[in-house]
This record gives sequence, C-alpha cells and structure tokens, in this order.
Amino acid sequence: MTDSPQKPSKGSLQSEAFWKTKNMAELSRDEWESLCDGCGKCCCIRLEDEDTAAIYITDVACKLFDSEQCQCSDYPNRSKKVPDCVTLTPGNVAQLHWMPQTCAYRLVANGEDLPEYHHLVSGSRQTIHDAGMSVQEAVYSESDIDPDDIPNHIVIWPGEPDINEA
Repeated sequence: MTDSPQKPSKGSLQSEAFWKTKNMAELSRDEWESLCDGCGKCCCIRLEDEDTAAIYITDVACKLFDSEQCQCSDYPNRSKKVPDCVTLTPGNVAQLHWMPQTCAYRLVANGEDLPEYHHLVSGSRQTIHDAGMSVQEAVYSESDIDPDDIPNHIVIWPGEPDINEA
C-alpha cells in the first residue's frame, strides 16, 4: 500500500501491465507498492483454529487502519507500532496462506491477472470500493473491541471462500 494512493497516469505503471511481464523479484519498489489494491482485508484480524489450523477473518481491523481512507494511518512506521504486522515481500507473499484470495499480490504471485476493479486496470482507486471488494467503512478498530469478543466478529468478505465450504 502506498502512503497516498493516486490514480496512475497514462504511460505510467498502468499502461505497462508490468504484472503480466515481470516476476515478483523483478518488480521495482514503485511497481511492488502499486500492486496493493487498497482493499484493507489484510489489515483485518485473523483467528486460527488450534486444532484444524483453519484461518478465520474478522471485521476487526488493526488499530492503525483508517477505515474511511481504507489504508494504514501510519504505513511507514507500521512495523514499529504493530510488531506482528507482516511486511509483504516478493519472497514471502506466496507462502502467506492467510492472505485474502482477492489480494493482488497473491494473484500475481500465482500467475493470475488483476481483476477489472483493480486500479492498475481501471485507472481509479475508487473502483475497488464501488465493486464492494474492500472493507472501507465496514470494520471496527481493534482499539474499540474487547479481545474476548473478537471471535464474534468472524465474517466472510466478498470474493473470499467460506472456510466451512472448503
């Protein structure tokens, strides 16, 4: 995710379709950061069933998540302020099985194309929200939720499989 999402300009990253021609290790820092679709799903707290290792996603987001802007409120310092925040890299993204199924990083790592609502395809960062594929203004801050109540916030976001049907 970038600090200030902007619409790609003509002749920039959007027109090059770099995600189709480069592997993850070949991406520049700007290309890497631009892959983030801004859905916010990766900022939602997950719970793991100790017996089955099943991962459940909630509608409770990290304390740094800005639900209105649908991005981290302190992206450059997130790992310092939230020690368990995972920094995605070309080397680890394919191994993070808990990442959302709709995540652009995951899709590209798996050799799949970006969806039509992705800003690099549509030209607008608003498209993902209009398509209902983000958590914009649909989550609670972990600062406002009793930790014991988080299991009551398990949800299935659009585009994600029902863990019980898998």
